[in-house]
Amino acid sequence: MATLYTQQRSNTEKTWLLMAVFLAIVVALGWLISFYYNNQAILYVAIIFSLVMNFASYWWSDKIVLSLAGAKEANHDENMQLYHLVENLAITAGLPLPKIYIIQDSAPNAFATGRDKKHAVVAVTTGLLGMLNKNELEGVIAHELSHIGNRDILLSSVIVVLVGLIAILSDMFIRSRFIFGSSDDDNKAGGILAIVGVVFIILSPIIATLIQLAISRQREFLADSSGALLTRYPEGLASALEKIGSYNWPMQKASNAMAHLYISNPFGVKATKGISKLFMTHPPIEERVARLRAGGNFN
Repeated sequence: MATLYTQQRSNTEKTWLLMAVFLAIVVALGWLISFYYNNQAILYVAIIFSLVMNFASYWWSDKIVLSLAGAKEANHDENMQLYHLVENLAITAGLPLPKIYIIQDSAPNAFATGRDKKHAVVAVTTGLLGMLNKNELEGVIAHELSHIGNRDILLSSVIVVLVGLIAILSDMFIRSRFIFGSSDDDNKAGGILAIVGVVFIILSPIIATLIQLAISRQREFLADSSGALLTRYPEGLASALEKIGSYNWPMQKASNAMAHLYISNPFGVKATKGISKLFMTHPPIEERVARLRAGGNFN
C-alpha cells in the first residue's frame, strides 16, 4: 500500500536520469546535424545548449511553468480561506507552506511545481475554487501537497521544459533541412546518415512523450492515495475528481507540454475519448474514484 512520500528517492533518480537522457539526445542530434552539414561548430553549440537548458530546467522550470499557465500569486487578504486551508494541510504533512498561485480559468484544475519542498508552489484555477466545497478542496490540495512530498514536482517541471525543447529542436531541424538543403547531397554515405538523422529527429518527440506518459499515470494514483492518507477522508478527493471530470471544456492555456502537471487532463472530457485515450497523461477519473472509495488500495 502507498504511504506518504514513498517515492522521494525514486523521483530524484528519475529526474537526474531524464536530464541525462535529454543531454544525450541533444548531443546526438547535434552530432548528426553537424555531420550532415559538415559543420563541427553545430556539435559544440548543441553541447553548450544542452548543458545550459539542463541547468535552467533545474533552477527555473517552476517560473517557466507558472508563466505558461498564466498563474499569478494569490493575494493573502483576498484568499484567506484558501491560505489557511493550505497552511493547515502543509503543517499536517510536515511541509513548509508553499507559495499559492491562482489561474484565471473557469475549468476546474490544479497543479504543484517547484524544485523542492522549500521552493514549492501550488496553483489552482478560479473554476476549481468556485466549484468545490471545503472538503473537496482539501482533497485536491492534499493531492498536490503529496506531489511536493513525493518530490514529483521537480521531475514534472523539468519534463515541461525538456520535452517541449526536444519537440522544438526537432521541428527546427526538419524545417532547416528544406530551407538550406545539404552540403552532402552527392555523398551517398552522407545521404544515408541524413535519413537516419531525420528519422531520429522525428522519433525524438515521440520518445519524449512516452517518457512523459510513463512517469505521469502511476504518480497520479500514488498522489491520490497519499492525499487520502493526509486528510483521512478519501471521499473528499473522490467527490472533487467527479466534479472536475464532469467539466467538458479545455483550459484556456492547455498545452501538451504541461498536461501531465495538472490533477486532471486540461483538455477536458473530449480529450479522453477515442484514439486520444492512447495519449492520456492521467489514468481515467472513474478508476481513480473507484480506488479511493475502495479504501485506497493503489497496489
